[in-house]
Amino acid sequence: MEAAARDGIGRLARSAGWRGRPAETKGDNMQTLRKVLEEADAKGVAVGHFNVADLVTLNAVLEAARELKVPVVVGASEGERKFMGVRQVAAVVKSLREEYDFPIFLNADHTHSLESAIEAAKAGFDWVVFDVSTLPFAENVRETKNAVETLKKLRPDILVEGEIGDIGSGSEIHDKAPDLQKGLTSPAQAKEFLEATGIDTLAPAVGNMHGMLKSMVAGGARKHLDIERIRAIKTETHALMTLHGGSGTDDHDFLEAISAGMTVVHINTEVRLAWRHGLDAALAKESQEIVPYKLLPPVGDAVKQVVSARLKLFNEGRLSRPAGV
Repeated sequence: MEAAARDGIGRLARSAGWRGRPAETKGDNMQTLRKVLEEADAKGVAVGHFNVADLVTLNAVLEAARELKVPVVVGASEGERKFMGVRQVAAVVKSLREEYDFPIFLNADHTHSLESAIEAAKAGFDWVVFDVSTLPFAENVRETKNAVETLKKLRPDILVEGEIGDIGSGSEIHDKAPDLQKGLTSPAQAKEFLEATGIDTLAPAVGNMHGMLKSMVAGGARKHLDIERIRAIKTETHALMTLHGGSGTDDHDFLEAISAGMTVVHINTEVRLAWRHGLDAALAKESQEIVPYKLLPPVGDAVKQVVSARLKLFNEGRLSRPAGV
């Protein structure tokens, strides 16, 4: 199964015109994910994280990142992993990283049980978001600490993220915004959580929200973040921090959040919208077409356009810096 997946994805990549180093390279000299995050943090840029649920989306994310020459993370939630297969998506991402010697990493996004986290670690995921943030703080600390210790025994190299606060749920289109003000993360709470659990990366609630509102999809509204809260948490913890629920956020707020200390930005709903719009357009143009590989390229193009725009924004400092600096 894994060999077939690697062969299949390789053919898809080559047919799309991608160029890379020979498969023998095997990524021996590639930076680790931790090093990539630390470098981004030091340079004041952010690593883009995009959720994937099929090869079309995965191909589009990889192509966008390779063209811009910036590292990228693809994420798969529990639902997305169930759809694609835990070991299967890990095998495909690993094969791409090795064949093209390119820093693409895989995250087990919003993993709500230790069993699912262990499954992802054993499959070869680079990162696990262990999310039990709906529990009371003390229980969240206890379960997250246990997850970190368990996963590190299995895979010392794996990164584990913990989440505190309330950012809603569901990378979907919502009628109205939930009241998240009571669930915002305080700097003191963030420091306590980080020190008590031993996590590698922290996901705080700073005004961000999963999904998008209908008004955001229509273009009339944008999310706004608590920049001073981000800066205060960074000052208190010096942690590598992840901004979840980035879709629909104002571009200026993104730049301010990265400058204030965010290291990774998650985008999912915008990718799903692009996927759907691309498919609708393809079906409208070729209503009688039934061949998937003829219908789906416009879907990939739509996703790639969104991913490229976000990667350019998140890496603004890196991409504008002269070569060799």
